[in-house]
Formats: sequence, C-alpha cells, structure tokens
Amino acid sequence: MASHPFDPGYVQEPFRSLCEDYPGAETYPAEDFRVEWGPVFHRGRLDGSARVVVIGQDPAQHEAITRRILVGAAGQRTQGFLAKLGIESSYVLVNTFLYSVFGQGGGERHADDPAIAAYRNRWLDALLVGSGVEAVVALGRLAGRAFQAWKDTPAGQGVDVAFERVTHPTAPESGAGGDPERYAEAVAAMLRNWNGALERLRPAVRYPDVDRDLVPYGEALASADYGPIPERDLPAGLPEWMRSRAWADRRGRTPDLKRASIVVTVPRAARPWM
Repeated sequence: MASHPFDPGYVQEPFRSLCEDYPGAETYPAEDFRVEWGPVFHRGRLDGSARVVVIGQDPAQHEAITRRILVGAAGQRTQGFLAKLGIESSYVLVNTFLYSVFGQGGGERHADDPAIAAYRNRWLDALLVGSGVEAVVALGRLAGRAFQAWKDTPAGQGVDVAFERVTHPTAPESGAGGDPERYAEAVAAMLRNWNGALERLRPAVRYPDVDRDLVPYGEALASADYGPIPERDLPAGLPEWMRSRAWADRRGRTPDLKRASIVVTVPRAARPWM
C-alpha cells in the first residue's frame, strides 16, 4: 500500500485563527470577487521551515476545487522556478486576494483597500516576522504592491529579506490574445525576466533543499519547466490527476451560469475503467 503524505491544514496558531476569522463579501464585494466559491488561503509549509515565500494574485477554478492556491499552470510554472533555486519543499505561497477576481479591473480597483490589506498583512506577519525566510517572490504587479505595502508597516520594516517581483506565470496567455507569435514573444520576455530574478535570488537562498547549479531558462517553456505539485501540499485524499494542469473549466450558457459553474473532468489518462 502506497503512502500518501498530505497537508494537515490549519491546526496550529496563528493560522487556525486566521482561518476562523477571515473577511467575506463585506470586504470583498461580489461584483469584483467570486466570494461564492469561498476563500483559498495558501499552499506549502506552515511549520516554520519555509525559506521562500511566494505571493500570487488570486485563486482560479483549479484552486477553488483543491482548496490550495497555485496548483494549475501558473502554480506548476512557479514550482519549476522554485526548483531552479533548489527549493523543492521549503516554501509557502499566499495570494494578494483571498478570493478569485471577477471581471476586468477587479484587482486594480481593490489593490489598496485597507481591509483587504489588513487581513493579508496578518498572514505576512505570521510567515515572515521572526522566521527563517530568506526571500520573497511576488508574481506580478499587484503582488509586488501587496508586499511593498506590508513592508511599510512596523512589522514589515523590521524584516530583511531578498525580494523580487517577477512577471506573472500566465501573463503570456493573458496578453497574447490567442496570437501564437505574440505568445512566443511574451514567453521569451517572461523567461528573461525570470532569469534575471533567479540570478539575484540564488545568493540570498543560503539553505536550499537541494544544492544545484542555476540553469537558466531558454527562450521557450519546456516540459521540464513545469514542476509537479507535491501530494503533501494538498488536503488528504485528492486524486493524483488534480495535480495535473487542465481538468477544471468555467462553463455556462449565460454569464450567471458560467460564474456559478466549474466543470471538473477526469483526464482520459486517469480513467481506470478505460
């Protein structure tokens, strides 16, 4: 019988209290956030062993089902980025927004909301103050703003860590508009950005999980640049295929039905009856 490590959840303080006392629609208005799918808090180590903190943007459909952030394509590209630093388990990931952003501009409109920042800063306090974290990576501009806002707090001013804001892992898809040439150019630009960040971060991560030479990205994403999501990062009992990249989608005949629906499909390779 195979062993199946899993994330036990939010059983220790201060994370237990953070998950008992989270903001809802009074802080995240429903016209800009998918509050109906609930908050998604984190992924990774909450036991003090993290060396790198990653700040993402918001959970999407895969995250709403698995109840952990950054598990789809963006998460697997992030996992590959961390692996180049020698970080394979000593990380923790949180998001700028606790709920999925709905519509264009929702994140921008609430980038500086005091109530959103106040709760997010409690997480950053818990993860960074008095910790062994050596580096923080922000995925995209809003994540970078979130970290800098925390750095301006009294707690943040007392923490000295390396920091890099990098291009969001799925920015090429967002910006290319389905044009293959534009997509290839955007990926190449993203990977150049990531290579520069890796070069600056590598000396700061003094205690990686694996001591390996830094191998930069090429001009295009290779299959090896997608790191697998470890089983230990997810709640107990989730099937292996939920750590793959494409099994959940928002669908509906009307905007209301599309917002209210996530279609989950077991990948063909994971169907034991076939």
